[in-house]
Amino acid sequence: MSRLRTTGLAAALALAGLMAGCANRPASLYQWEGYQRQVYEHLKGEGATASDQLSLLEAQAEKARAGGAALPPGFRAHLGLLYLQLDRPDEARQALEAEKAAFPESAHYMDFLLKGFAARKS
Repeated sequence: MSRLRTTGLAAALALAGLMAGCANRPASLYQWEGYQRQVYEHLKGEGATASDQLSLLEAQAEKARAGGAALPPGFRAHLGLLYLQLDRPDEARQALEAEKAAFPESAHYMDFLLKGFAARKS
């Protein structure tokens, strides 16, 4: 009987340990907030206007800065494209350069966008 009790206790402790381990989710590397949903809705054509989306994303960027969180990959590039849609070329260039600096693996694509942007400007 004591062997059953010991086995039951061990199983209960293992289950409790497993449950406690599941409760501690690791912190996210980036502050995603509503970014993915906003981009998805924008690409489907169901989202906010470019101006409204820009306001939402700028507020999210400010919140991330205030909290010391990092912006996710593509965030600054998407801001840059929104700035272009709203005919704000200087801010667009800054956002694309910021994406390139934050994520060097995006350099080829950011250079491509910047090159097209330069050709469009002249």
